[in-house]
Amino acid sequence: MSKIKLGRFLPATTPALLLVLVPLLVLAAAARASEPAPMAQVFIVASTPLAGVGLQKEQVASALQTASAGDIERSGALDLSDFLNRSLGSVHLNDNQGNPLMMDVSYRGYTASPLLGTPQGLSVYMDGVRLNQPFGDVVLWDLIPKEAIASVSLMAGANPLFGLNTLGGALAIRTKDGQTDPGTALEASVASFGRRNVGLRHGGSSANGLDWLLVANGWREAGWRDDSPSRLGQVFGKLGWHDARSSLKLTYAYARSRLNGNGLQEAQMLEERRASVFTKPDTTANHASFVNLEAQSRLSDWLQLAANAYYRNTRTATHNGDLNDEALGGSVYYTGQPADRVWLGANGFGNPAAENSAGFPSWRCIAHAGRNAEPNEKCTGLVTTTASGQQNAGLSAQVTFVTQGQGYRNQGVAGVGYDASRVRFLQSSQFGYLNPDRSITAVAAFADGSQDSEEAFDQRVDLDGRAHTWSVFGSDTLSLGTAWHLTLSARYNRTRLANSDHLFPYNNATTQGEQRGSLDGDHLFRRFNPAVGVSFTPSRALNAYAGYSESSRTPTSIELGCADPNFGCRLPNSMAGDPPLDQVVSTTWEAGLRGKLAGRSHWNLGLFRGDNHRDIIFVANTASTGYFKNVGKTRRAGVEAGISSVGDRLSLSADYTWLRATYQSPERLGSQANSGAEGGAVNVRRGDRIPSIPRHILKAAAGYQWRPFWSAGLQVIAIGRSFVRGNENNLHVAGVLSPDGISSFGAGHVPGYAVVNLNVSYQPDVAWTLSANVSNLADRRYASVGQLGPFAFAADGALRNTDSDGTSFFTPGAPRAVSLRLRHVF
Repeated sequence: MSKIKLGRFLPATTPALLLVLVPLLVLAAAARASEPAPMAQVFIVASTPLAGVGLQKEQVASALQTASAGDIERSGALDLSDFLNRSLGSVHLNDNQGNPLMMDVSYRGYTASPLLGTPQGLSVYMDGVRLNQPFGDVVLWDLIPKEAIASVSLMAGANPLFGLNTLGGALAIRTKDGQTDPGTALEASVASFGRRNVGLRHGGSSANGLDWLLVANGWREAGWRDDSPSRLGQVFGKLGWHDARSSLKLTYAYARSRLNGNGLQEAQMLEERRASVFTKPDTTANHASFVNLEAQSRLSDWLQLAANAYYRNTRTATHNGDLNDEALGGSVYYTGQPADRVWLGANGFGNPAAENSAGFPSWRCIAHAGRNAEPNEKCTGLVTTTASGQQNAGLSAQVTFVTQGQGYRNQGVAGVGYDASRVRFLQSSQFGYLNPDRSITAVAAFADGSQDSEEAFDQRVDLDGRAHTWSVFGSDTLSLGTAWHLTLSARYNRTRLANSDHLFPYNNATTQGEQRGSLDGDHLFRRFNPAVGVSFTPSRALNAYAGYSESSRTPTSIELGCADPNFGCRLPNSMAGDPPLDQVVSTTWEAGLRGKLAGRSHWNLGLFRGDNHRDIIFVANTASTGYFKNVGKTRRAGVEAGISSVGDRLSLSADYTWLRATYQSPERLGSQANSGAEGGAVNVRRGDRIPSIPRHILKAAAGYQWRPFWSAGLQVIAIGRSFVRGNENNLHVAGVLSPDGISSFGAGHVPGYAVVNLNVSYQPDVAWTLSANVSNLADRRYASVGQLGPFAFAADGALRNTDSDGTSFFTPGAPRAVSLRLRHVF
């Protein structure tokens, strides 16, 4: 694959950055000129991504969950995604990749995932900067330093103030600084699967208003599945200055990871050995740097300014070995065929013996690759390599104003934002053959459409994408006394996305008749999203709320690049064709009650319904290819309930979610191994449930401090069953011959499961802490996600080489794991 060369990044953004940075610096320097009365800081949650004056929880007209750094530390979670799964209601994880740092986080059926092609529905912010990557809106959880997090807030619904992709909710992360988290902490941990970690945090401040923070972390593991080592390094630094009314914070973050996620495995193979993998390798390497400048100033006792400017550079490379489905059922074994024998002899391979039809063939693949004659039909493996470079920068500013009079208080926010990005994405696929250990040996033939075969295909991609988004947003909360709070908010987004295809330019006449169209395109998306909510607090013990909100997301480059029904993609990340797609618009209705009981006890009960209009999903157009398409509507609706109590020694909590995620319009979706498949697809009816989203989510926890220095906690996470991908019609029956003549041995659902986690902490004094965590205490065998696919391997592990049978694939959940951590603070 050719090396990515990214030119000068967005020179037009430099003047825009200066226009914001220079006034901010001048404003901060002049802040000492006067000392107005400080604005009261009685708020607990930001109303926008930027820091500044926020809202009390009782004023927020939607479900809201918050957590502190202490909550994260006590949970024993490996990273932020693990903490969200352990501690927040309506959240669950789908382990598509089989790596603990590459989880799909699902909240109310909306996803924030690191996988390209996954429909994203949650926005994630850190210190006012949107972390969803420009290419595919993916969220790379491994790049977020857990030790640097001061607090997280998970806000429900299609909140327009949090910008694009906030279809089902927004996760806002605030990081620590040296003023609020002084001191030094060292920690080291060891755990099962060869996992080990060392970390450092140091923060402090001086009398002249300066503060500083440094966080460094190194983590690695051997992994519990075959050939699944991973490693991660993170550095986070923040330098700040403040006086009585203004502050500046400059943040730099760097992260580098190499993660192996061997993903789904065939169900029968899992029964034989849960550590086995289907094919390998499946490696993702991320390398990212990030700079963010934040500024705040109280201009008067009723006016506050907040702004930030950021730059981020992310490089990602993947190397994946996969089964070549096109070879299944074909003549892949060498039996001395004349053309193969002649080529092998002439090229130094001699005259190999005929291959056993129950083994793993290689000689026909080698010979056909050398002659470029049907390697796509004779080679059982495919090695796909991708490389992407993403650079994005932006700035935003907002002013918050507060007025109050007899019996009322009004808080308004008005702001603007600008984000720009450039992406270069390369992909190539090389044919190869499967080995008994499930690795792929590559041969000298590429999936570039040049094969002498009727079924030749081209999986190359060389795409350059640029996007620019301008936003204007505002919000106003009117409080009448202490009981009634009415909030109106809105955001206008204007996004221009331009794709340039370096392989098949649109004006190149030679592309006519090729297997795919050009990725060239210039797209403009505009949308005004409103929201309205009301909150009523008749007493300190009760709060009622109701709200309606709208948000949207624009199609990503990967979806626009695979949207032509005449040039279907073999895989969601094998782009081909570029007709326009509409942006997805989400509407959320919700209402609920929350309150306080005696002591430190709280409860909540809520209803919600979110509808995605013109949702984008992957649709089949042949038995083996498909494309992204706008559909009518999908829906996520449910009920949430929770209760918690914190006593002097005993703390208890429980959260339950009933969730129904359904298609609301009929469609035809690809599914070759479904018992109802005809032409490689199934018909989905209105009301059919969306796969990978469980109906029931229950979390319960108990903690006990039986001595000042001893504490323990027990947690249960119970997830109901869900349908596997490929069973979108919810009608798959194992063992039934489909109209296409395929018999699938796999179940159409992922069974429900419950996992118990235990943590124990010993703190003899304030300086030392020794803690132990046991994940999956009962060593439960479970899976969080599944998919229907080809039944390619027999029970003894041999290649079956047939395309007439299907089965179910699951990603196995990790077995029992024990970790020990020692932490010293000074």
